Amino acid sequence: MSDAAATGRPDETWTIKRVLDWTRGYLEKCGSTSARVDSELLLAAALDLPRLQLYLAFDKPLADAELAAYRRLIRRRARREPVAYILGQRGFHAIDVEVTPEVLIPRPETERLVDLAVAFLGAADAPEGDVLDLCTGSGAIALAIATECDSQGRPRSVLATDCSAGAVAVARRNRDALGLGSVHFAVGDLFAAVDADRRFAAIVCNPPYVRSEDWARLDADVRDHEPRLALDGGADGLDLVRRIAVTARQFLVDDGLIALEVGSRVQAEATCRLIGERGFAEATVEVLGPGPTCTVAAKASA
Repeated sequence: MSDAAATGRPDETWTIKRVLDWTRGYLEKCGSTSARVDSELLLAAALDLPRLQLYLAFDKPLADAELAAYRRLIRRRARREPVAYILGQRGFHAIDVEVTPEVLIPRPETERLVDLAVAFLGAADAPEGDVLDLCTGSGAIALAIATECDSQGRPRSVLATDCSAGAVAVARRNRDALGLGSVHFAVGDLFAAVDADRRFAAIVCNPPYVRSEDWARLDADVRDHEPRLALDGGADGLDLVRRIAVTARQFLVDDGLIALEVGSRVQAEATCRLIGERGFAEATVEVLGPGPTCTVAAKASA
């Protein structure tokens, strides 16, 4: 909210409801497509309250110091900085992870990769072995898989790699905060940090898959703030998928799982062809939600 608006006239009281109503309209004018949620999350952070508590205290007047703290957060959001970076964290699956501009903000649709891996690893006929997470970023996928496997009484060790040392530093902090000693992180380009003779029960990856020509058309929240390294997948968005397809089979046990997220049905079909040529069978495609994002999953041929 602006300084002038926050000051108000002498007879005006800035209650939680009034502040939220004003902020929602302001953020909409600034281009936010989630202005109501943004305003509530940031006010809850400024007041150090659970978001639900705002609804129970709509008539509570805010002190000048509280308004000033909120105003600082709203200025950042008005510049299209993502709320997750402002707050420094994001919920993902059953965990919360730290996020910084070094890492991609985990999306809800990516939780499906966790579900696929956990269901596969929990089956009675699942192969033995650890899990490999490529392009780990914040470590959200690796940590969520380990958390779910632990909760089901079927623990698995997870190795996660990323070419960004800054991202791996964030991922390690997330692991330490969650106390997940079964998850290990390494800096390296895809399989470069993995011992050549190591074999895994499952490989998961949310690679960069935005087509380079689409970069300028991305929402400003993404284009101006999230790391391009984690998003730009080259001319057709499949640069890293091709590299993964060439090498993945040699790092999987027979009947091991590969599960990837891609950005469209077209990319998913191309991915099926790429991995089908490299020792994988029965690839399945699942379109996630109303958008074009898809998962591709397949088993390594025996």
